[in-house]
Amino acid sequence: MARAHWIVKSEPFKYSWDDFVKDGSTYWDGVRNAEARNNLRAMKKGDLALYYHSNEGKEIVGIARITRESYPDPTSDDERWVVVDLEPVKPMREPVTLADIKADPALQEIALVKRSRLSVLPLEKAAFDHILKRGATRLR
Repeated sequence: MARAHWIVKSEPFKYSWDDFVKDGSTYWDGVRNAEARNNLRAMKKGDLALYYHSNEGKEIVGIARITRESYPDPTSDDERWVVVDLEPVKPMREPVTLADIKADPALQEIALVKRSRLSVLPLEKAAFDHILKRGATRLR
């Protein structure tokens, strides 16, 4: 089965890549947009996600792996909201900024450019690989 790829966004003052690495794993909570929630529900164990610092920094700083598929969000009493568990895989050797992404013709159609308000975004494998290359980062 093919692995899917995603972008997850967090404001670094709330939960930075460094916080994530220090914790070693986390559940991705607080999603309160139906489209982003549906993206969480679509995530499968083993999928990879680029970790994006939003608002401050505006750059992809690391790679995460989904370790547990969606389950009820423990921070909400509303059963519609879900979380997934993630673990850090590795930092980007060179962060890839939103400005770099927007300037790259190969990335003009990705959800980070087209649907930038969402906190959980799907990403095609070719775009994922291209961003890794831009960030001088290899998975292995």
